[in-house]
Amino acid sequence: MTISNSLTPPAALRARIAVIDVMRGLVMLIMLFDHVRETFFMHHQVSDPMDISTVEPALFFTRTAAHFCAPMFVFLTGLSAWLYAHPAAGPRSASGFLFKRGLLLVVLEVVFVNFAWMGTFTPAILYLQVIWVIGLSMMALAVLHKLPLKVLLVLGVAIIAGQHLFTWLHAEPGTPGYYLLTVLLQRGYLVADGAMKIKASYPLLPWIGVILLGYAAGPLYARSRSPAERRRWLVALGGGSLLLLAVLRGFNLYGEHLPWVAGDTAVQTVMSFVNFTKYPPSLDFLLFTLGFGMLGLAWLETLDNWFVRACAVFGGAPMFYYLLHLYLLLIIGRTLTAVLGINHGDRYGVEHVWQVWLIALALMPLLYWPCRAFANYKRTSTQAWVRYF
Repeated sequence: MTISNSLTPPAALRARIAVIDVMRGLVMLIMLFDHVRETFFMHHQVSDPMDISTVEPALFFTRTAAHFCAPMFVFLTGLSAWLYAHPAAGPRSASGFLFKRGLLLVVLEVVFVNFAWMGTFTPAILYLQVIWVIGLSMMALAVLHKLPLKVLLVLGVAIIAGQHLFTWLHAEPGTPGYYLLTVLLQRGYLVADGAMKIKASYPLLPWIGVILLGYAAGPLYARSRSPAERRRWLVALGGGSLLLLAVLRGFNLYGEHLPWVAGDTAVQTVMSFVNFTKYPPSLDFLLFTLGFGMLGLAWLETLDNWFVRACAVFGGAPMFYYLLHLYLLLIIGRTLTAVLGINHGDRYGVEHVWQVWLIALALMPLLYWPCRAFANYKRTSTQAWVRYF
């Protein structure tokens, strides 16, 4: 039975919004494991897709878990944009907010995020990564979000599913077509020579599809929607995505350029099956991550314990958390290198994946209290700038 807005308990209304922060915080904590890996385990670099003949299972599944982070974060960005455009007082335009916040994210990526990774404002390679692509996706949504939701849904599905039809496209470096393809579909160097190269690591077009799907899913979180009905929709959509993945991937039909094969062991077979391409995110990659993500949203809304409340704290201050954890890793990495010396290339690194997990778990409490303080400030502050973090 659908519960009307007037009869919906206040706690249910809070849970409806809180679960978005919970899921966002959860994927950000998962992301921490991957970023610790990139800081202290870089000497065991992984390819895209991964080479299962050389990557040990512990490293493979650590990296695979991190695959959920970007898709769910972009999807939830679109969902949050719908909520912003449909407050209790009535619909409003989200164009200005989305465009300004997207532009801010692009600036943060180029200046502060790259410095956190490289430790210098003039790196040899300037990487345009996830924050850059989220910013550009938000700017695209600022233009597109006024279209009918059905149009946005169809457009999002068409972009994600149809991207594989254009893999044959190529253009000569230095031509307008090359730059367009590099930004939209084929990761590569925008500037390949000179003192500072520029590499677009996250092709944009599929992520626009994901943010459109997130915005189109916004009505699931309308005040008039009962929690039970929302969960039924989420389970149906998530289960349907995984069922479609099972068919497409199981028979190697479409959606991933690297076919899976049976391995020497059951673990290797599973690794091959879930070894998806992230750059750009393939259809199978997004069916896998968003499918489980929607099931997770349905499940998390039923929980109330210390862990989900902690996740909500992290998810309530996402950009603050992102910058804080990168700079904390930069400081710790430089300190350990200075104290313990160089043992892998030009940095200090650990020898085993379990040490990566241990460092990540130890950092979570250190990140919690600053994020909690900022989230509280964000809720009570009247300053406009805090909304962007």
